[in-house]
Order: sequence, then structure tokens, then C-alpha cells
Amino acid sequence: MSDLLQGVSVYLIGMMGAGKTTVGKQLAKDLNYRFIDTDETIEAIAKQPITDIFQTEGEVYFRELETQVLSQLSVYARSVISTGGGIITKQTNWSYLRDGLVVWLDVDLEILKKRLAQDQTRPLADKLESLLETRRSLYAQADIVTPINSDISPADISAKIIETIPTVLKSQVKIPNN
Repeated sequence: MSDLLQGVSVYLIGMMGAGKTTVGKQLAKDLNYRFIDTDETIEAIAKQPITDIFQTEGEVYFRELETQVLSQLSVYARSVISTGGGIITKQTNWSYLRDGLVVWLDVDLEILKKRLAQDQTRPLADKLESLLETRRSLYAQADIVTPINSDISPADISAKIIETIPTVLKSQVKIPNN
């Protein structure tokens, strides 16, 4: 299974509450890759929760930190990297994401609302609908789009992603002109 991607890392993108961390851990296990969460890495570096970073430093500062972390993580091979929901809003970040295979966990809005209803740790959760609307076209640039319309298990989502990888890789192979 680990030869499937020949060491290429996988980046999970999607809205907050999409399950990027949960699915990422499962996918990393299934691929025999390491798992890295950009939000957890940022919190470790900043020595404070993301909600505090947003409150004290603001979103612009957070996005800069996010880009720095992504640039450092993009050099690693054989990794599944779970990203923050807004990472796709900066064009610079796409240059790092394109170093790997980008997978969008496209979770139905109603499921997201249900998952985030009691979560007080998401600074932008009250803007869920408008954020999804503005980010949808950016998320759609992913190599693999995985629609999630029900409570499907992380193992099933991981299997669905792995099943799609060969097709995507085949379509990305460049045939030299003769």
C-alpha cells in the first residue's frame, strides 16, 4: 500500500469539522505514512490555542504562521497532512499543496453544522455558510474530491480515497511529445 503514492504526501483540505484530522490519522495508518496536523503544529510553535492566536494576534497573523508551517512541512515525504480550513485562501499555499496529492473532504453543510454546534474552539464557526460559499471553488481545485453526505466512518473514507488514487495519478502522468 505504501508504494501506491511512491512517497508523495497527501494534503487533506476542507471546512472545519470536515474530519480532516480523524480521516488523516486513518489514511496515514492505511498508507503506512506519518500523520501531521498543521493546526496542532501551529499551536505547539505558538504555545497557545488557535482561538487565542485569533483573539490576540488576529487572523492575518494566524494565516502567516499557517503558511510558514505548511512551507516547512511540504519538504517531508510519506506524510498525510491535515490542514486548516482556510489554508486554501492564500495562493502561496497552493504552491506547497501542489507538492503532494490534494484531497478535499467535501462534507455536506448540514453535517458540518451538526458537528460544530457545541464546539467553542473554532473562531470562525459562526460564519460557516458564508465561508463554505467563498471557499468552495478553491477547495474544488483538489486532485481528489471526496463527497461526504452522511456519517460514513473514517475507515470507509480512507478506503474511498485510496481507491481513487491510481486513477488520479494516471491522469496526472505527462506524456512526452515526440
